[in-house]
Amino acid sequence: MDLSGVTRRVVVPLPVDPQGLRGPRPGAARGPRWRASSHGFRVPSSVDGSTVDQRVVEAAAALPQEWGGVTGWAALGWMGSTWFDGTPWGGGRTRPVTLAIGGNRWSRQQRFFATSEERLAPRDLVMVDGVRVTTAVRSTWFEMRYARDARDAAIALSMACFHDAVSIDEVLAYGANLRGWTGMPKAREAIPLATENAWSPREVGMGHVWVLDAELPPPLYNVPVFDLEGNHIGTPDLLDPRSGVFGQYDGALHLTRSRREKDVDRDEAFRSHGLEGAIMVAGDVADPTAFIRRLKAAYDRAADRPPHHRRWTVERPEGWIETTTVAGRRALSSALRARLLAHRIA
Repeated sequence: MDLSGVTRRVVVPLPVDPQGLRGPRPGAARGPRWRASSHGFRVPSSVDGSTVDQRVVEAAAALPQEWGGVTGWAALGWMGSTWFDGTPWGGGRTRPVTLAIGGNRWSRQQRFFATSEERLAPRDLVMVDGVRVTTAVRSTWFEMRYARDARDAAIALSMACFHDAVSIDEVLAYGANLRGWTGMPKAREAIPLATENAWSPREVGMGHVWVLDAELPPPLYNVPVFDLEGNHIGTPDLLDPRSGVFGQYDGALHLTRSRREKDVDRDEAFRSHGLEGAIMVAGDVADPTAFIRRLKAAYDRAADRPPHHRRWTVERPEGWIETTTVAGRRALSSALRARLLAHRIA
């Protein structure tokens, strides 16, 4: 693929050229100054090949001139969805970039990236900053279908919604026409487990523990909570508005002194207005037993609170701007997006 139109700050691979005009000669290409990015292409050995953009452009260089595109997490990452960096939701080795090539076959095995020969329609390809990728909705379906399980597939969909790359309705509409594709049952199972308003993969995972493991009512994600005068108290990661129980995921970022002080003040504000909560920490991800115990204890405390202790509401005051759905966020002006969605910037 011709990558002369790439607009990002990346190093575009050069073909090995016997004449030395378009790229390094074969002898030089085998030397220490160059490294292979794919069969027949080289980049200077000093180039950092671990970033998302560089990984994408190195794989894209091997695409046929007029067909195929980067797909899956790499396409979403190239489009600006920052949670898609190739790191598996459930841990493990960094995943390869996948090229969707339709029914075409490579003349020789590529060890530098993965390929998908699933059928590929022209409408599923788009140029983004000089690289041909599959559309956001097809890339999202690819991630969901090849996820480890339905929970990971739901995280993939939720994180695609995080940056408004897709909406759940768009994913449903596209999937209505897919029949017999690998992983479809798993992907369809994941859709009810997804949300358009999670701010991190861990929040979605905590929601899955809440519903699937603890068998408690489905919570809302990042819904703002107000006092009865309409003042914003805070925005918990998860909230069951019927019981008044909230959940927070406190990862490594929350261990800094300044952040911890804010977290303590936030939790105290919630509780002083009649909410009860449970905190999930990193150690609960592999074994959520302790979090489930804390969560059910919060439900017990909430049940013991008299009704007059409930001095909070999720009713938006007049003038509050809706940002909890993809449609609502897409409708914002550029100025409002910069002001209201700053927390979504990596």
